[in-house]
Amino acid sequence: MSNSKPDGASIELTDTESTLRRLLLDVAQYIDTSSTPSNVESQVKLPEDLAKSELVLRFTGGWVRDKLLGVTSHDIDVAINKMTGYQFGLKMKEYLEVPGNPEKYGLQGVASSDAQSAKAGATDKSKIVGGLHKIEANPEKSKHLETVTTKVLGLDIDLVNLRKETYTEESRNPQMEFGTPEEDALRRDATVNALFYNLNRSEVEDLTGKGYSDMARKFIRTPLEPYQTFKDDPLRVLRLIRFAIRLDYTIDAEAEKSMGEASIKEALRLKISRERVGIEIEKMLRGPRPHLALALIERLDLYSTIFTDPTHSNTYTPEVERLRPAHRLLEAILQLPQGEQNGIIRASVVQNADEKYLALLLAALIPWVDAPLPEPPKGKGKPSAPIPMLVAREGIKAPNKVCDVISAAVRNADEIIKLKDRFVERKRYPHRPLKGDDASARDILGMAVRSWGASWRSQVLWAILAEVSASPSNEQRILDDYTLFFTQIKTLGLFEAYALKPLIDGKTLANALSIKPGPWMKSALDVVVAWQLRNPETTDPKEAIEQVRLSQEGQEQKKGELTKDLIHHVLGLTIRPLFAKTQHPASVTAQGRKRTAGALSNKFGDHLMEDERRTKPWKGQDSYAMDLLEWVLHSLPDAGTVEKEWGLLVPPLLTIVDDVDYSFKARGCAMLNLLLNATPPHLLARTGLGDVIEEAVIPCLSYLPTLTPEDESVMLLSAAYPTLLTLSRMRYLEKPLDSKTRGKMQDKASSSRSQTTSKDQKIRFLDTLVRQGILSGFAHASDHVRVAETLFIHLVPLIQELGIEFVKHLQHILPLITSALSNPLGPAYPPLLTAATKALQTVMFNCWPRMAFWRGEILKGLTICWLRLAQEDTLNQELQIAKEELQKTAQILAAAVRQEVDIDADFQQLTLADQRLETLFEIAAVEESAQE
Repeated sequence: MSNSKPDGASIELTDTESTLRRLLLDVAQYIDTSSTPSNVESQVKLPEDLAKSELVLRFTGGWVRDKLLGVTSHDIDVAINKMTGYQFGLKMKEYLEVPGNPEKYGLQGVASSDAQSAKAGATDKSKIVGGLHKIEANPEKSKHLETVTTKVLGLDIDLVNLRKETYTEESRNPQMEFGTPEEDALRRDATVNALFYNLNRSEVEDLTGKGYSDMARKFIRTPLEPYQTFKDDPLRVLRLIRFAIRLDYTIDAEAEKSMGEASIKEALRLKISRERVGIEIEKMLRGPRPHLALALIERLDLYSTIFTDPTHSNTYTPEVERLRPAHRLLEAILQLPQGEQNGIIRASVVQNADEKYLALLLAALIPWVDAPLPEPPKGKGKPSAPIPMLVAREGIKAPNKVCDVISAAVRNADEIIKLKDRFVERKRYPHRPLKGDDASARDILGMAVRSWGASWRSQVLWAILAEVSASPSNEQRILDDYTLFFTQIKTLGLFEAYALKPLIDGKTLANALSIKPGPWMKSALDVVVAWQLRNPETTDPKEAIEQVRLSQEGQEQKKGELTKDLIHHVLGLTIRPLFAKTQHPASVTAQGRKRTAGALSNKFGDHLMEDERRTKPWKGQDSYAMDLLEWVLHSLPDAGTVEKEWGLLVPPLLTIVDDVDYSFKARGCAMLNLLLNATPPHLLARTGLGDVIEEAVIPCLSYLPTLTPEDESVMLLSAAYPTLLTLSRMRYLEKPLDSKTRGKMQDKASSSRSQTTSKDQKIRFLDTLVRQGILSGFAHASDHVRVAETLFIHLVPLIQELGIEFVKHLQHILPLITSALSNPLGPAYPPLLTAATKALQTVMFNCWPRMAFWRGEILKGLTICWLRLAQEDTLNQELQIAKEELQKTAQILAAAVRQEVDIDADFQQLTLADQRLETLFEIAAVEESAQE
């Protein structure tokens, strides 16, 4: 069809359009001939001359233009000369409710509900008219709008009266009045949009006298003087740009000049609702040639007028010069075929129409890419929204989903660029030593994609646009780098990594670790996912559970990478933050080393004033920190892991030991013991923490009744002694250190001296434990039987470690043991007698050369205890155990001294004094006979 038609020319209607025309004309005739006048008053006054005229209907605007251009259109505006759309819609509904009328047009009636209306008029096969039921349902709203929208035979119909508009300086909303066809045509935004199709005469009307010729010239201009037209409604600036791009027309020079007027731009920026601005921008970006739209916005100096946040005053000036390289690059990317160089970028960043629109919007926002983040609101920890997102949200009212992508793109841009750079360097220079994580590894890239989320491809596009717009001369190199980046991600099958689900859920993980569920699970599951990414062949949840379970059971040979990853994660991202607000002991640095310089200590009593909920979140009733730490310590797979995590382990453990709560101190000591058992000796020596741990744990030995309740005292002593004993073994080696941990020794003599020195230091340390711990404990709390029992129990390993060196303590220890055995109240608590007897056995095993001298003291304790037990209930199992240990002790004594003295004579003499002692010594006698 020709672009230029003579006035009065007709348009060839489709069958559906012809049916609609016939329906509308029949409704008009029904109104003209109806004896029942409309009982609905309009807010728009109808002139008297129009009231007496017949109804004339016209198709207006874009439908007429598109029909003349040979373009199909399903949106039709119907202009009515003497009724509002609301009034005409009511009459149309009334007409179609007359039996037999709908069938004339192949219809079945009017939709009576929203559900029916949603389906009505969806295609030209639809038999229901939609939308009209809402007129009466919302009369006030409909009367205010004076228009009605309906659906008929797959066409979207807007019913509206011919009107003229009067604007005031105070408002951009026009005062609407009934107008002539000429007045209605002249108020429109462009001459090509001011063409009418008269339904009554079936002919086209060019009432501005310019529409046909402008179409022929491919020229777009306003029907009236452009400055006033834009002043009346500044949105017409954007509409003219949109239609010029859509139709590939040239904008009138006078119109362009007016568009650039400061007053017009200011009115567009402040007086037009940003929703209307956003609608126009979205139509431009979703339409044909969107890059020309952005170029035209830039050329007409409209960028800061459109892409702005009118709700805030911003001192940052957008770098509009970056817009052109950004949208030109995007245009080039969108035209790349899949197989061409860099084609993977196009296939990655734009996979549908919505992603194309988003890509264009990102390009449009690039001038704001370097805008600094606003200061967060005072008193609120939530980070401020990035300015590009605010421009989209407030400037063009972009939906939340789009704004979320923009925010993520801005926040993750630096991370994306840095990871891409590291990846490219790794790929191009694989021979270079690796620093940090391998950026080409599947888990690193996969976890990055997961952290960026489902919109990661659009976020990478933002990074590309940012880099190229900042350095256009490097465009090809940048595209090649990102081609490598996308290719690697695709090759590794990571495009959907953000949707990868962990093989196990948080509850299962907590059960596998035997730890209370809590917030720690969410991030810990990321460790599981990273393990999955490194082991894509693993798809069975049981395998992940088994990995965690084996680490919990201490099966060192089977502890693998998942265990190590979980340990590092738990310590760094869960434990450290929980202990961050707690004052660490002044003797240790945050890196787990001995502090060499003095540190300021808290004032006395500060701990009484602090709010533990704030400063010690790891102590809360629902805290999982202690369970996590214990899991970590039980699961340490090797010395290398201990050394790697040393700085994350020591400070919290010493903090726990330093706590005032007895139960936490005890757990802290027990966990320190676990750590020391896993610690390579050279690490303890290198960090200088032997002294620090000693100073932290030794004071626990003084927590004795009555200042400390007996239960708490027993708990603390039971945890502290094993820890100190382990410390002595790890701290004082009884063999020379190897060359890697000690340095090269000068000769064998110096090595021998080193060994002797280490052994002597260990003996001195153990002697200190005996004197300041065991002996001091008995001196202060021997009448507390459970404390005394605990001291005897932990005396045994001390004797075993000292061996013959323990003889120096016999003069103090043996009387203590004898006193406990001969105590008249001893049978009331048999476990104390058993513990004392076993301690005595250990003394004899390790110090047997001196037992002949001390046999009288030993026999005193054995015989008195035996005689007291003989008077007790023989059915008491604990008493029976104590008696068996006494018999065994007599046997050990006989074996230890028989070569020096006639112990049998001692036994016989004691038996003659009291026949009840016969059974105490009979085992020894039987053993002697067997030896003979």
